[in-house]
Amino acid sequence: MLTHLDAQGRANMVDVTAKAVTAREAVAEARVRMRPETLQMIQQGGHPKGDVFAVARIAGIQAAKKTHDLIPLCHPLLLTSIKLDLHPDGDDCVRIEARCKLAGQTGVEMEALTAASVAALTIYDMCKAVDKGMVIEGVRLLEKLGGKSGHWQVPA
Repeated sequence: MLTHLDAQGRANMVDVTAKAVTAREAVAEARVRMRPETLQMIQQGGHPKGDVFAVARIAGIQAAKKTHDLIPLCHPLLLTSIKLDLHPDGDDCVRIEARCKLAGQTGVEMEALTAASVAALTIYDMCKAVDKGMVIEGVRLLEKLGGKSGHWQVPA
């Protein structure tokens, strides 16, 4: 049963009042494929707009904190940790990993996915003038911990 639907099939926000507060964590990733020259420019700090990875990291952090404003049925959460790791993956790709944590009554999967997605979009925005053909791909949840369903990890 989908938890965001009531008995009549209408969308509603899940009531988490009776759920226990537990430590929860989620990890998500996204990738941005680009021309090797674009990645070289980012790595060498030659972008006229500044440090692409630093701006994307801040954008991802802001996005995680605003997830409830973007996804209609998400609860506003008091996140206790948001970390983004951005690094080259080969000569034509940036891999973004977002990790969100809290002690709360609901999970942080959407916050981690939003952080990774917005960081990827920020890279695209900053680099589109030199590489309009970039591709954002592979946005997915890698792992979640805590809550009633426990630990889940993407199969290897």
